[in-house]
Amino acid sequence: VGKSTVAVQLAREFVRQGKKVGLLDIDLCGPSLPRILGVESQKVHQSSEGWTPIFVDADQKLCVMSIGFLLQDKSTAVVWRGPKKTATIKQFLEDVYWGSLDYLIIDTPPGTSDEHISICEYLMHFSPDGAVLVTTPQGVSLSDVRKEISFCKKLHIPILGLVENMSGFVCPHCAECTNIFSTGGGTALANLTNIPFIGRIPIDPTLGACMEDGSTFEQKYPESQSLVALKDFVASQLSVQDNMED
Repeated sequence: VGKSTVAVQLAREFVRQGKKVGLLDIDLCGPSLPRILGVESQKVHQSSEGWTPIFVDADQKLCVMSIGFLLQDKSTAVVWRGPKKTATIKQFLEDVYWGSLDYLIIDTPPGTSDEHISICEYLMHFSPDGAVLVTTPQGVSLSDVRKEISFCKKLHIPILGLVENMSGFVCPHCAECTNIFSTGGGTALANLTNIPFIGRIPIDPTLGACMEDGSTFEQKYPESQSLVALKDFVASQLSVQDNMED
């Protein structure tokens, strides 16, 4: 449904606002962040402090850690049972030298599996800000996200909001947005479950192309309106943080 795309764009927007951000990919069976960020060929190095995450930008404001960096062959399937996954996630949190971060954004696999339980257990004592849920307008996706909402509530994870991804199609020639699928499902689900609705992200071929080649969408298409909802969300989170510090 585009969780990795949303995670990357949120991270880039926080960086654009002057923050230092870490991205942790715990989709152990389908790691995609290295490719989306254009650092697929990089290797993780061991230092005296631990594993050094891969920095995406020259200013070292955005770094990422993923199992994808540790695989000898990118096409190798990761076939691990729960305990192995749990141990790896713990290692990513404890043995990676993240340095001083303003935000750590964690990209999870679909559903509510071992990865989700493990990361919630490890972070529970640190009072994480919360979860951003991603859906598409179709009923099947909404049904899955309804279970994720229940999961968050059971584990007392705050829900920061819901994003409706792939909501409409942006024509690459005229930039008009057409609802080729249904729309509004995310809004209805947010209202039904009483959680904030962040906004809609359309299917934008230019955004998809940037995810494929690892380029920065905001730099290539600064006038695009596709990510307005995420920009507004980041601004609201920074405002909340400023108010807490005051």
